[in-house]
Parts: sequence; C-alpha cells; structure tokens
Amino acid sequence: MSSELLNAMAISTHGMKAQGSRIRVITENVANVQTTGDAPGADPYRRQMITFKNEMDREMGAKMVQVDRIDEDVKTPFLMEYKPEHPAADENGNVKMPNVNTLMEMADMREAQRSYEANIGMLEQSRTMMMRTIDLLRA
Repeated sequence: MSSELLNAMAISTHGMKAQGSRIRVITENVANVQTTGDAPGADPYRRQMITFKNEMDREMGAKMVQVDRIDEDVKTPFLMEYKPEHPAADENGNVKMPNVNTLMEMADMREAQRSYEANIGMLEQSRTMMMRTIDLLRA
C-alpha cells in the first residue's frame, strides 16, 4: 500500500481524536453553565479552553495534530446575577455565574463537528483509494 495513503489516514485519525477532545471540552462547558460556587463569594465553574499543537511523527514523516493543553479561561470575567436566595449570594444578593457563553460554545461545537466530519471524509477517501488500488492489482 502507498505510504502516502496510510499517512493521510493517520493524519485524519489524529484530527478526529483532537476534535473529539474539543467536543468533550465544549460539552463540559455547556453542562456547567449554571454551576456556581457553594459559599458567598466562591468562584463558579470556569470555562475550559483547549489548545492544539502540531507534532512531527518521525516514523511517518508527517505532522500530526494533538491536544497541547486544556486551560481555564481566566481572561473572561464571571457574570453577576441578582439571586439573593442563592447560598453563594454575596451581601448584595449577587451570585458569580460561570464565564460560559452558550451561544459561543454552540458555534465552537458546530465548527468542531464540521472538522470532525471533514476528517471522516478524508479517511473514507483514503480507504476508497486503497480498495481501488487493491482491485487494480487483482486484475
């Protein structure tokens, strides 16, 4: 089999794995959009952000995408909501809410899904080309 086709399949597989991790992080953010602290002034859930890197696979001679790290978003401020009955309310009745913007998370999710699907498409194309090559060799 052609090493280029195997490389293409490996690159697509790494891309799918990376986008799967991205989808998991986004899902966690959305699931915690209402997770507050449990004491007055306590910080709520903090949005997670994923960073990727290209790493050279010397055996294949190709760069593969991988998760570099998952960090907390410390730049985006927490939202404040007036909920005087909440256990985490401060003396003014305000509660710190997570710095998760559901609309942005959904946009990121859609982008991650499209990237995942593009990698599946490349994997299927490579597989089809391999099968056609095998068929030609049989003839």
